[in-house]
Amino acid sequence: MSISVGIVGVGMFGRNFIKPVKAHPEVGRVALCDMNAERLAEQAKAHEIEETYSTLDDICKSDIDALMIITQPWLHAPQVIQALEAGKHAYSAVPVTMSASGSGQEVLDWCDKLIETVQRTGQIYMMGETTFFRQETMYCRQRAAAGDFGEFVYGEGEYLHDMSHGLYDVAKNRWGKQWSRDKSGHIPMHYPTHSTSGVISVMGAHMTEVSALGYVYPNDDWFREDTIYGNVFSNEVALYRMSNGAMARICEFRRVGHRGREGFRIYGTKGSFENDVSGAKWITTEGWEALDLSEVGEPLPEALAADKGGHGGSHSYLVHEFVDSCVKERMPRVNAWEAVRYLAPGVMAHESALRDGELMKVPDWGDAPA
Repeated sequence: MSISVGIVGVGMFGRNFIKPVKAHPEVGRVALCDMNAERLAEQAKAHEIEETYSTLDDICKSDIDALMIITQPWLHAPQVIQALEAGKHAYSAVPVTMSASGSGQEVLDWCDKLIETVQRTGQIYMMGETTFFRQETMYCRQRAAAGDFGEFVYGEGEYLHDMSHGLYDVAKNRWGKQWSRDKSGHIPMHYPTHSTSGVISVMGAHMTEVSALGYVYPNDDWFREDTIYGNVFSNEVALYRMSNGAMARICEFRRVGHRGREGFRIYGTKGSFENDVSGAKWITTEGWEALDLSEVGEPLPEALAADKGGHGGSHSYLVHEFVDSCVKERMPRVNAWEAVRYLAPGVMAHESALRDGELMKVPDWGDAPA
């Protein structure tokens, strides 16, 4: 059985997925969709794809089976819901949703709507969280399945990405011609999935309570009160209680003297995993060993295995997980319920930081149905 896949949004990030989608042995037809006619024509020609659409409305009216939506973050949830309502399986880039105005309640409301739509339509939804398929995450899930951590005690995750490393251009490109100075100052914890997903997916537990604080960079010209986000925190740190009794610390930094990092550490009663600039290590009470994670992975179609793509080689895995889920009509591992568990803790962390660290409950939508 093969399926047809449409890629919605072929800009700076979305174009990276055209090659692996087209190469997947269970994808028999590929279409592209983008509102920028010049960009759409350029990518269609480069990848020898004839079927193109200029709007989401048009591709939703087609007989394409599944859509990969790689557009602006605040469009993900409404566009995914439109696709699901049109009878399409849907994938989105991270996060599952975001508020263009910085409203945490709006984010949580979209989470509600997404879960309800997936349940009602019976269609498949997957979020493309890259950290889930990084080698260190896959390694730790394998050790966790074998019981090598024992009882989980504590986890740490962080996304360190200084604004000087391309983030000014990313923000301006997202808004395009609508860009203006009042659209700076996004909220770091409203995009926490790279830092939360490692801890959550390895432990198989979710975050239940949070206390967080924010850092204000002196004389910051980007994170300011007079923006649509009203956010002055360039960096946010959150401490969580988890559903398995463990604790977790999550950092989202946009002002930091660091080359950049998406990473985590996990500590258990029998064994622990650490990974930093010196490399990955497995640690017990008896000592530690350096880890070579270069051969860690999961089965992939041969056509996708040679070049796994960016973000730690996760792109091919993301494409295969989505396509395989659609073909087999199974629940993807980063499904709607998992996706909101990566996002909601960040939303509540920001709310806590605004209240000077007040302990707050993290909403949860339960486990995914079988």
